[in-house]
Amino acid sequence: MSNTQVILSGFADEAANEKLAIQQFAALAAVGLQHYSIRFIDVGNGIKNAMDLNKAELRQVVQLQQDYGLQVATVGSPIGKVKLLDVEDGTKNRYVPFKQYLKKDVQHACDVANTLGTKLLRGFSFYHPAGSDPDEHLPQVVDQLGQIADLCQKEGLVFGLEVEANLVGQTGKLLAKIHAQVKNPCLVLIFDGANLVCQGMTPDEVFAEYLAMKRGLGWIHVKDYRHPSAVQRLEHIDEASLKNFVPADIGDTGHEAIFRDLVGELPKIEKRMKKLGAPGVIFDLEPHVKGGGQFGGFSGPDGFGVALRGLCRTLDYAGIGYHLTDFNDILGRRGF
Repeated sequence: MSNTQVILSGFADEAANEKLAIQQFAALAAVGLQHYSIRFIDVGNGIKNAMDLNKAELRQVVQLQQDYGLQVATVGSPIGKVKLLDVEDGTKNRYVPFKQYLKKDVQHACDVANTLGTKLLRGFSFYHPAGSDPDEHLPQVVDQLGQIADLCQKEGLVFGLEVEANLVGQTGKLLAKIHAQVKNPCLVLIFDGANLVCQGMTPDEVFAEYLAMKRGLGWIHVKDYRHPSAVQRLEHIDEASLKNFVPADIGDTGHEAIFRDLVGELPKIEKRMKKLGAPGVIFDLEPHVKGGGQFGGFSGPDGFGVALRGLCRTLDYAGIGYHLTDFNDILGRRGF
């Protein structure tokens, strides 16, 4: 059993049928989570991405999360999910000149994170032209992500770079190259097994990608994927068609082996993340068990509970400690 206890969190919008803030927070509090990641939310003015909330709406979120005994673990921003180059490649991804993107979008994402009270900002590694070799674009990506990391460092934040299909950082090995070349401690890596499996990788290949990321690992996204039949490696993924997401204990990622390897690494990762101002090592549920897509997914309150229990079984097997709300927490909130 690891002496380091991980912090369980989850993308709250996945647990709410209508994305209402009170639905999100009630569902997460009911299953025992004390941290959450914000992405899409409705505080009374319709569903918005957290990036589109105004100051009054952000204050509402802060008050509501306190009412439900929750803290923001991360802001699940879409930063970095734009085209690297202004070229037509058959996709619907938008292009924004980087100087403008950094000054407006990235700065605003930092402001949102600081207003909500989290040190962790999730992001991505830009879309290279579909069909091109991602390695060819590493110099530009390293330059742009380096500037994003510098801005996050200035704002007292950590930028987490998630591995995901169709982006330059679509594999753990590519993210490891980016991390090594940026050389800013405020840029860390986010492992997500399902985002590798859906590209056609086997459990052994996923484990190798995890090992490549381990040196720069900051936190974990937990979702899994199970192919209905044999697959081969895919170069471009139709994200809108992905529908075979499953809990972490029954998918093709091999979370059991990855978590068992992580046991010995957690103290080192925790020390690094706490030094950067994070509360510890976040294991962030993003289950997608009722469907996923390019900018989000859905599980429902029942699916989210199933996914959490699957994660807890896997953590128990690996010997990784965690905490769910118990009666002592309730007593503490009552002031006894």
